[in-house]
Amino acid sequence: MTDQAAGTLGKYHILLVEDDDGDALLVEELLYDTDLPHTLTRCRTAADARRALAAHPVHCVLLDLHLPDASGVETVQAVQTDTGAAIIVLTGLDEPRAGVDALGAGAQDYLIKGKVEPDLLQRAVRYAVQRKQAERANAALQIGRLRAEENARLERGLLPEPLLSSAAVTASSRYYPGRAQALLGGDFLDVVQTDDGQVHAVIGDVSGHGPDAAALGVCLRIAWRALTLGGHRNEQLLHLLEQIHIAERTGNDLFTTCTLITVDPRAATATLHLAGHHEPLLLTPEGAQEVTAAHGVALGIVPGLGKWTATTLALPPRGALVAYTDGLIEGFANNTGERLGVDGLLRIIDTIHTPDPGAHLDELIARTRTLNADRHSDDLAVLRLDWNTQTAAATASAWRTAP
Repeated sequence: MTDQAAGTLGKYHILLVEDDDGDALLVEELLYDTDLPHTLTRCRTAADARRALAAHPVHCVLLDLHLPDASGVETVQAVQTDTGAAIIVLTGLDEPRAGVDALGAGAQDYLIKGKVEPDLLQRAVRYAVQRKQAERANAALQIGRLRAEENARLERGLLPEPLLSSAAVTASSRYYPGRAQALLGGDFLDVVQTDDGQVHAVIGDVSGHGPDAAALGVCLRIAWRALTLGGHRNEQLLHLLEQIHIAERTGNDLFTTCTLITVDPRAATATLHLAGHHEPLLLTPEGAQEVTAAHGVALGIVPGLGKWTATTLALPPRGALVAYTDGLIEGFANNTGERLGVDGLLRIIDTIHTPDPGAHLDELIARTRTLNADRHSDDLAVLRLDWNTQTAAATASAWRTAP
């Protein structure tokens, strides 16, 4: 750390905590004889030091271990809770263990009174401040690691591996949190295939951001998977999810929008239930279009009174459904402040020609984020289901002829 980095004026701001006037004068003269640019403030007690540190942060505290209101290691403990500054303790000649004990209590260094020269004091202050800065940087790094681990655990809960047992339907998904280094928001999605060959998918968005919304999203995603594998379907499933939403939410103002999708590859149909959510997009070789589907209220808006009508679509031999949360379309489309919207999203899709579903989603998201230019920071989740009814027919035939 350079002198300039030590303070806005290139000075080390030092607090001397010493009740003995003679020892205080000695420290002041030693500092004066160094080349260290500094300002020096003196306190006589630990209580005065805490008040001074609260009012004016410093880079280094020179701390006598014997004060009127604190003595020994407890002196370090009394001061360090109120500062992020480096602490150098001042010990006597007859205290061989005091300095070592002070280091164990959190001090960065110790000096023995009567054996300190200007050069030694200057080096001690510089190195103590550097070590304290390193400690704080390491602590911040550890906090960052813990936050990354928390994010990873939440991400595994929000974005699980699809449970697909055949190649008739494939799933691709992407998720981007709205704010850098933030906990994931409440967007969630999941895909499972049941023994009858049907593929069930959900995508949802809990209102709000942060850990509460993310935790509720994880809860709803896990509940959806368990209930779906347990045989619950359609409107009954949404009523159960709403009950779980109400039981687990942290505030009455939280609600959840979601879309349920059931793809039957053998019947070439898809059944949709919309709970306050966007219609998915249908992608075919002829182009992309928004599906027309019946709407129902979001979960938690009018508990127990929601109605969710099913919409059944006939599927082309090959195609894809793309479901998404509003972070994909609520960003800006240009410099005039116009939102992208569904029409803008469809225009982008019409210009993307990659056959790979994952690459298609990556390109789509990259285009929308480039247009938005980081001006809108909502979470973003996208789920794409691709099917091939010829593959489904071949799979069904193999099941029928299997011994």
